[in-house]
Amino acid sequence: MAKRITLSKQSYQPKPTIEGVQLIELKTFVDDGGYFIELGRFRKHVFEHFPKFDLQQLNLSEMDPGVIKAWHIHEHQDDIWFVPPSQRMLVALKDIRPASPTRHALMRFVLGGGTAQLVLIPHGIAHGAANLWQTPSLMLYLVNSQFTADPKKSDEYRLPWDQFGADIWQQTKG
Repeated sequence: MAKRITLSKQSYQPKPTIEGVQLIELKTFVDDGGYFIELGRFRKHVFEHFPKFDLQQLNLSEMDPGVIKAWHIHEHQDDIWFVPPSQRMLVALKDIRPASPTRHALMRFVLGGGTAQLVLIPHGIAHGAANLWQTPSLMLYLVNSQFTADPKKSDEYRLPWDQFGADIWQQTKG
């Protein structure tokens, strides 16, 4: 039996956004030895791109191929994420804030992958990242509260990685 051909059209409509999430393009200076990206300037804990963000800690995370780190939620902490242009990570954000005008909205995009961008993730947004590629990938991230391993004081909450569907973490096919 012959397989039926189904045609579809790719959508070029703007992708959904989430209230409070900011994605900022950064300048990349390339020379024959590599590249330089200024992530931002700080004045008394204030990050130039996000003046209301009170910088408390800078972190580095490396994710092995195939790893999914999701879903994380903070009641108070905001995150700013950066992945170097020579690497990439799939990022997914889900607005679960009860009073948000974009409640239930989902954003899914690649950080890195030839671009230099920062993304601000406000508290209350479920967030995660996946390394779907064949090499380890780095993420620098800034937070406005300091990490504590004490479960009584921690602002780190979790949902299962597939809480909003396992397909979110699949590479787009077609």
